[in-house]
Amino acid sequence: MLESFKNHINENLPILKDGRLLIAISGGVDSVVLTHLCHQLGLDISLAHCNFNLRGKESDGDEEFVIQLADNMDIEAFTESFNTEGYASENKVSIQMAARELRYYWFDELAQQLGFDYILTAHHADDNLETFLINFSRGTGLDGLTGIPEINNKFVRALLPFSRENVIDYAKANNLIWRVDSSNASTKYLRNKLRHEVIPILKEINPSLLQSYQSTINNLSDATDIVEDHLELFFEDAVESIEDNKMTFNVSEFKKQNNPRAYLFETFKDYGFTEWNDALNLLDAQSGKYILSNTHRLIKHQDNLLLSDIVPGELIEITIRDNNQEVETPFGILSFSEVDKIQNNSITEIYVDKTLLKFPLLIRQWKVGDVFFPFGMKGKKKVSKYFKDEKLSLLDKESTLLLCSEDNIVWVVNRRADNRFRVTEETEEIIKIELK
Repeated sequence: MLESFKNHINENLPILKDGRLLIAISGGVDSVVLTHLCHQLGLDISLAHCNFNLRGKESDGDEEFVIQLADNMDIEAFTESFNTEGYASENKVSIQMAARELRYYWFDELAQQLGFDYILTAHHADDNLETFLINFSRGTGLDGLTGIPEINNKFVRALLPFSRENVIDYAKANNLIWRVDSSNASTKYLRNKLRHEVIPILKEINPSLLQSYQSTINNLSDATDIVEDHLELFFEDAVESIEDNKMTFNVSEFKKQNNPRAYLFETFKDYGFTEWNDALNLLDAQSGKYILSNTHRLIKHQDNLLLSDIVPGELIEITIRDNNQEVETPFGILSFSEVDKIQNNSITEIYVDKTLLKFPLLIRQWKVGDVFFPFGMKGKKKVSKYFKDEKLSLLDKESTLLLCSEDNIVWVVNRRADNRFRVTEETEEIIKIELK
């Protein structure tokens, strides 16, 4: 296997030969073999071990084993102890997910702080097959069926072409010692159930299962390349704008496709959405209708779909005193200055009669029932009706602030001033208010 591994590095992963490498090592046979192979090839390696404190003395034994292994090979080792159960409870995730998040965050942090070029994990062909079956059983698209990527940013899986059998044979042939994780024998986890109960049956049916699987992966990867090329052309027409907090998509570009649902899936799958029939219904829904994922919101607005992050609700109330010249808001700096004459009111600046203002002023979000007297018009209008007439999207409404004097609206900020505070011939003191 050493010669095959060497050829694989030379032909497919030459970037590792001159890089500074951090190997994620549990102490199990896979990561021990990866460490031994890299050491045999003279690669520049260090070890990183996570103690998740989930198996008592067994976890501590794994840590001691890794430290001793590094000492025997005369290489550097880093260890970190985690309160995995506490993290899982605090973040409301499973123990497995907690361990995954903790280790990948720590590996990445080590790489950044200490200048490692790549982080190597010991995933092999059987792990790849297990991941395929897990994704298949839970429901997924093409991406979920193409397996574990060999290179993903800094993370490299150098053992992917090799089977678990290859790894164990190499370990035995070289008299390697490794740790056995007792939890790997339990079938309460889906991956272990597939590993111990399902895959052996599949291999019995097809002894060349891993080779067949690799052929399937290659075909699916080729199909994915074709899909991605087509989607790039679709996105060029479908995406109307990209801003800091939202993306705007043209509904008509989805509706002209033979299968709009498929295009919705490919466009929004990475944002946590799962109810694709609801997404499809959104194409013909009235403005203001939306669907939610845990992290994003997809809103129908006229002829567009607006994708935005879900930001935890925050009450905005900013007090402005008579002596304030500049006040910071979530949407810019609001400035106040006395001037001798006015220019025309614009979207971003207004001129008001200072004597009509009752300080302190207040910046706040709009609420149902708010009424103002739009500048240049006679009479009053509900703010909600004004928004509707201006055809504002739900996102625009949520990001609109009101400048108020006592209970009266002075300015629908960056949109319309209130007529009651306008400058007249009798005005003696003029205040210019501007959002920068």
